[in-house]
Amino acid sequence: MQHECIPQAILGMDVLCQAKSGMGKTAVFVLSTLQQIEPVAGQVAALVLCHTRELAYQICHEFERFSTYLPDIKVAVFYGGVNIKVHKDLLKNECPHIVVGTPGRILGLGRDKDLGLKNVRHFILDECDKMLESLDMRKDVQEIFKMTPHDKQVMMFSATLSKDIRPVCKKFMQDPMEIYVDDEAKLTLHGLVQHYIKLSELEKNRKLNDLLDALDFNQVVIFVKSVNRAAELNKLLVECNFPSICIHSGMSQEERLTRYKSFKEGHKRILVATDLVGRGIDIERVNIVINYDMPDSADTYLHRVCPPFFGI
Repeated sequence: MQHECIPQAILGMDVLCQAKSGMGKTAVFVLSTLQQIEPVAGQVAALVLCHTRELAYQICHEFERFSTYLPDIKVAVFYGGVNIKVHKDLLKNECPHIVVGTPGRILGLGRDKDLGLKNVRHFILDECDKMLESLDMRKDVQEIFKMTPHDKQVMMFSATLSKDIRPVCKKFMQDPMEIYVDDEAKLTLHGLVQHYIKLSELEKNRKLNDLLDALDFNQVVIFVKSVNRAAELNKLLVECNFPSICIHSGMSQEERLTRYKSFKEGHKRILVATDLVGRGIDIERVNIVINYDMPDSADTYLHRVCPPFFGI
């Protein structure tokens, strides 16, 4: 996928790409954007939109990582849950060349004229289906899009892209290069080993305890279906002396990012989470995923298990 996409993306071609999780979609738009960008003080040249704060944070981190030897390029991330004055002050005092953010916060900054988008040359949507399938979020994206110049590169990426949403994506583009993996069976990574165990609700905790004792893992993510179950299961694991931490939507944004960073840096080996963490999040040390509660759809299952290489 990278072999096909990156050369065309560097040339400024519009790109619409569906590729399975873990195949390096983020690197396509990060590297191609950094290759093309010509930083001008006070001007935003690239805008990346994504549907969650956690994903925005991770994408910003990837831009910073790949631009280590490009000291003139400044990157910043903007999302809700942070006092908007902090973001306005940052834009006023040290305007970034690359902006990553969620649609709601970006639109708010754009409407207030704090974020100028008239010089944007690269407009990117990551996990584009999530933003364009939601009518409210689609309206935000459309309004932001209209704030940018007509002449720009548009790139959209997702692990799942239905045939119904593809025409919606292409309305933002001009003759895009399209890459799809249509066969759902191909959307599972090679080398992914999957197992299942039929259990009653009362048997789950004991079996989970046994698995964590028996399995050889670097880090493990355990998915549950609700905030309450995440908190309770994490509490149980901690009481059993497992190095566990949890992330769910009941926490403040600052607390979620702190915990995510702690897990990503290896301070904890077990993460209990809701599907808030499942989509687009890549933690390279994770080699086991456990679906304590099964998801409602095949797409959600795909996003849970594909970044690592071992699923239960």
